[in-house]
Formats: sequence, C-alpha cells, structure tokens
Amino acid sequence: MQAKFLVGLAGLFPLLCHAAELDGSKLTAWWAVPFVGLLLSIAICPLWIPAFWHHHFGKLTIGWALAFLLPCAAFFGADIAMHVAVHAFAAEYFPFIILLTALFVVAGGICIRGNLRGTPELNTGLLALGTALASFMGTTGASMLMIRPLIRANDNRRHAAHIIVFFIFLVANAGGSLTPLGDPPLFLGFLKGIDFFWTMKNIFPETLFLCVALLVIFYVLDRHYYRQREEQMPHHLDPTPERTISVEGKVNFILLGAIIGLVLMSGFWKSGIAFSILGTMVELQNLVRDVALIAVIFISLWITPKRAHDGNDFSWGPIKEVAKLFAGIFITIAPVIAMLRAGTDGAFAPVVRAVTDGNGQPIDAMYFWASGILSSFLDNAPTYLVFFNTAGGDPNVLMTGLAGTLAAISCGAVFMGANSYIGNAPNLMVKAIAEERGIRMPSFFGYMGWSCAVLVPLFIVMTFIFFR
Repeated sequence: MQAKFLVGLAGLFPLLCHAAELDGSKLTAWWAVPFVGLLLSIAICPLWIPAFWHHHFGKLTIGWALAFLLPCAAFFGADIAMHVAVHAFAAEYFPFIILLTALFVVAGGICIRGNLRGTPELNTGLLALGTALASFMGTTGASMLMIRPLIRANDNRRHAAHIIVFFIFLVANAGGSLTPLGDPPLFLGFLKGIDFFWTMKNIFPETLFLCVALLVIFYVLDRHYYRQREEQMPHHLDPTPERTISVEGKVNFILLGAIIGLVLMSGFWKSGIAFSILGTMVELQNLVRDVALIAVIFISLWITPKRAHDGNDFSWGPIKEVAKLFAGIFITIAPVIAMLRAGTDGAFAPVVRAVTDGNGQPIDAMYFWASGILSSFLDNAPTYLVFFNTAGGDPNVLMTGLAGTLAAISCGAVFMGANSYIGNAPNLMVKAIAEERGIRMPSFFGYMGWSCAVLVPLFIVMTFIFFR
C-alpha cells in the first residue's frame, strides 16, 4: 500500500501544476501540525503500541502526509498541493533515498569476517576509524560498513547500547563534517557554490574538538562497563569467538568509489540542461547521477557473493523503514520550510529575528543553535538551506566575510543531527540494524536523554570557544 501511495501521489490532483508554490507568508503555525504529529508518532508509538507501530507505521505516515496535502489542496488549490508533492519527491526525496539506498546496498555487500574482542581500546579505535571514513564515504556508507563488525565484536557483552549511541554520535553524524561527501547539508552547500575543501579548512578545529571529546568520554564509559563482573559471557557461549579478519565482497569498494565519483560529477558538471516535471526542474547532471546510482545498486546486488550478504544478515528492513518515514517527513516538512523561508513575514519570524542583532548582522552563536535545534528534528539538509539563505545565500560572501556564520550553520546542521533519531537518516538505519541484532536500543526520548547528557554540554562549550 505504501509503495502505491508513493508512486500514485501524482494522481491525487489534476495535472495542472506548472510553477505554483506554497507561500509561507500566508501560512499559520497550524500547518505544522501534520509534521509535529508524524514526529510524535515516531517518538511515542514504538513505546506505547509497539506491535501496531511495527505493522502499520507506513499507513500512519501516509495518514499524516494526507493530513497536510488534502487541506492544502482545499485551501490553496490542487495545483499548489500537486507542486508541493512533486517537488518533495522529484527534487528532494528520490535523490535522497536513491543515494542512501546505494550506500546501504554497497556497504551491505562488504562483509568483514572474523571477530576481535570488543575491549574499550578496540571499540574506541573502531569508532575513530568510522569517524574518519565518514567524511570521505558519507555517514551512511561509513555507518553501514562499520556497524556490523562493531556489533559482532561486542555480542558477548551485556551492555552494548551505549556503544551504538556513540556510534551514531560520531560515525553517523560528526564524522561527516569535513567534505560535501560526508553529509547531505554540506553537499547542498557544494551545489550552491561552496568550495569542496572549504569545510575541511574552516571547521576542522570544531570537528576535532567534538570527535576527540566524544571518543574520550566513550572510552571512560566503556571501560567502566567492561570492568563490571559478568559483563562478558563465558567464552564458550560467545556467538562469534575471535577469528582471523577477512573481507568478502571487495568488489563493492570499487562501486563505493563509483558512488563518490557520481556525487562529485553532479556537483562539478553544469550541463545547462533541465527538465520540468510538473513545475519542478530536474537538471540533467542530477538525473544522470540518480539513474547511474540505481544501476550501481543492481550491479552490487548482482555481483556480490551470497555469502557476503548472509554474513551481514543483509535485509531490506532498515532502508524500508527509513524510506517510508522520510517520505512522510519530506511531505509534511514542506509548510514548515515555507514558513521559515518567509523570514520575518512568516509564522516563524521569531526564529529568523533571533539570529540577527539590532544592526541586522548575523549572530554566529544563534545560527549554530538555531540550525542545530531545527536539524535535530527536521531534515538537516533543507534546514541548512534555510539558514544558508537567511544569511544571504551568496557563497562568495559566506566563504569570506561571513565565514564564521557559514561555519556555525554547517556545524549546527551536521553535529546536532545526532540529537535525535530523526535528525539524520543513518541514525534510524543504525538503530534498526542494532535492534535486528538483538540490542535493546534506547527509546526516542531515551536516546535524547543520552544526547542531552553528552552532546549538549559539549555544544555549549563549543559555543564559547568557536562561536562567540
């Protein structure tokens, strides 16, 4: 049913959309209710009605999407509702989910056999390696490559949830901050004209501070658990005792390079050719990238040895969950983004005013926290774009005179995506894989308890050091 909904959205309204857009200045805060409702459903339903949620979360997602689209059609016209739906899918959702799926499939085809003992030293080393890889193969790619070996190394331990939580903090988020390949917000900035190496040159100190601090905190915490009595099960009961490390599905490393190349191509190649899909312009280079990424997915599935997939317990469950939930998020987020883009004329004018001083100059600390807090619950890619445009939207100015502001926006969008499970797509994927492997992960609010206790104090310190 969910798949039919995604394909059939274009049939909800007559094909009369050309370029009509949702005017955020005409919206009240009530239009954010479907988005808030979807977020609350994700947060509460798995706790209160887990069985129902597991079987019907796709239907609930559709319900919240329609709770926005149908009133939008009634109040503003079918053409605008149609444009919102088509734009959300053609310009944002499909490229987003195709790239995630490609990274998920290719990384899922690389099976690291064997096992090492999950000591605090080894776990910290694996987290550091994954963090370093994230900026060059994407947070999704690095997460999918490293999560299973990390789980396997610790499957003889009583306490493993904290390991996955810090994995999300580091590998699925903070590690992707140094290049546009690492995280979608930075890739969008790259497409807007930000130099490829700008983030590496300008937010390396912030990234180093956060990642080193998190690795130190993790090591201390993991050593505390590791030294407890009965933390480790007897050796003869270890599901995966220590064995020599080997790698299957190595050909997927070539496909991983192809994914990186395709992403770079779509940024550097300016074809000057675009196609209109019911008022939404899709550029040729992006279409070529997405079609080629789909080809990469099928090639990986075709050439990857079955043993590699079996060794990873590869299944479509995690990416299906992300695909369904983010389909609803990309639809229901539309009025929220429109109201933010309306600036001081929109319902969220207080947010816009909060990031500028009395002289109209940007307040870097406020940009850091505003972009970060919104990225914790909205998708961090469009949130980055909102504040990128709020700060003027001129890449040359932002890279020079307003470099501190752009750094604050970049850090807020990337780092604070770790504050909740829905702040960044890999967060949900990692959570789903860990739960499939029998790890009891924190609830939505339980995870936020971890982020508030560990991340928020570090962000406060960073504010005084880097964004005064």
